[in-house]
Amino acid sequence: MSKLTKRQTEILTLIENHMAATGAPPTRAEIAKIMGFSSPNAAEDHLKALARKGIIKLVPGTSRGIRLVNVSNNLVHLHNNLPKTVRNTNSDHHSTSEVAQPNFAGIPIIGSVAAGNPILATEHIEDFYAIGKHAFKPAVDYLLRVRGDSMLHAGILDGDLLAVHSTTNIQQGQIVVARINDEVTVKRFYQDGFNVRLKAENPNFAPIDIDLRGQKLNIEGIAVGVVRNFN
Repeated sequence: MSKLTKRQTEILTLIENHMAATGAPPTRAEIAKIMGFSSPNAAEDHLKALARKGIIKLVPGTSRGIRLVNVSNNLVHLHNNLPKTVRNTNSDHHSTSEVAQPNFAGIPIIGSVAAGNPILATEHIEDFYAIGKHAFKPAVDYLLRVRGDSMLHAGILDGDLLAVHSTTNIQQGQIVVARINDEVTVKRFYQDGFNVRLKAENPNFAPIDIDLRGQKLNIEGIAVGVVRNFN
């Protein structure tokens, strides 16, 4: 990789920070405004220089067509379907474990999960989404497509993408992704000794009670946010 000039480094940092904060790269006009350039053409010249050095790829035909290439952990692939809202659902937990995702072109979207397979198995990944890992805290490791309205009153709707942080370090009342006998569900977690209750946020759904002495339960992660596309 060729050495970057000071200005190129500044623009690269701007792009990474913008992606981490918003899930999308900046436009040429936004770069020009932040950097104090007289026109977007100056930003375009610097972007082409970064592309020649193999730091980014430019995707023609879109104003935000910038893709990072092995620069940091926030590798993003553009889909032109970024949500109008990205909203946190949990605000207070302390886990810091993460699933390493080298060379992923964005955050994986998990659709249906086959029995007995790891949730991040390749066959479960239906797409990648252009959002930075650190758009949520703690960092999002994957997005799980929500089916049904059992968590309606927690603001998690059918069709939402649930941002999940992979961890087994959970607290009472957190929204978790749980695997029960190879079936994955999203519920609030409560535990009293060997007894676990997975509670829905919709009175039309009964809680799921589990006795850990005779039933198998795996926690795949905690919900840290929701991505919703109103389009």
